[in-house]
Amino acid sequence: MKAVVLTEPGGIDKLEVTDLPLPAPQKGEVVIKVRALSINPVDMKTRKGAAQYAKLKEEPPVILGWDISGEVTEVGEGVTAFQAGDAVFGMVNFPGHGRAYAEYVAAPAAHLARKPTALSHVQAAASTLALLTAWQVLAHEAKVQPGERVLVHAAAGGVGHFGVQVAKHLGSYVIGTASATNATFCWELGTDQFLDYHQEAFERSLHDIDVVFDTVGGTNPQRSLAILRKGGRMVTIAGGLTDEVKEQAAAREVKAWPYMVHSSGEDMQHLAGLLQLGIIQPYVSNQYRLEEIREAHRQIESGHTRGKIVVVL
Repeated sequence: MKAVVLTEPGGIDKLEVTDLPLPAPQKGEVVIKVRALSINPVDMKTRKGAAQYAKLKEEPPVILGWDISGEVTEVGEGVTAFQAGDAVFGMVNFPGHGRAYAEYVAAPAAHLARKPTALSHVQAAASTLALLTAWQVLAHEAKVQPGERVLVHAAAGGVGHFGVQVAKHLGSYVIGTASATNATFCWELGTDQFLDYHQEAFERSLHDIDVVFDTVGGTNPQRSLAILRKGGRMVTIAGGLTDEVKEQAAAREVKAWPYMVHSSGEDMQHLAGLLQLGIIQPYVSNQYRLEEIREAHRQIESGHTRGKIVVVL
């Protein structure tokens, strides 16, 4: 089978398409013929030697990626939820070695759900790590309640565009930050209020926010403390939550913590229902072939991708 191997940490030139043996399912796993996979910022960070690289290098060859949609071709011992021919999707083995940049992937059945019939494989692959992150942060971690005011940073991005939709589904008033070129897109996603971060410092115009969902990192978490009400919550997935920021959060009587998404077939099954009903809809801005994986990484590295990037096999 064709697969993309990371020869060593570094630039996009370290990604090479090669031929590898087909994977065999272990106990509790299925083998999936991948029809589409999606690219995330964590892929790029891992490629450079950060994020998950230290863990992946212990299990060579290093194959990036965690998001897949395809058909089951083989079922391992103990698997009863799926059978050969089933269309499935999910974020597999995260954090861990997902090996998604390949024509075939062996994955735990417990990390998968049946692909919604209303979605193509491209749309399903896009609705995995990014959507799971938004769901786990807002529904499980922040526990957003109806009527709460939720700020989603980078609302037009991969995680952000799902964050807006999840927050709306949970009944909140959603404020999104993005560039002016993404204003219409954010309104269409369901934002109740939009801020162009180039023109307006959010900490000057917002107050009494219940939940901040930070997908940017850097100085954003520190700047976001000032807009939270007492008892407000901030969850960040992109760093920036230093000891100093934690101390400032405690002094302001707000809660702030980091979060890393984890694979969950149970969550995927719930989200599959929302996707099937059109309550949540993925947006795919760019599609590539496996042989164009370097171009896909160049796009995600730009930091200006609207929605999701998908590789079609």
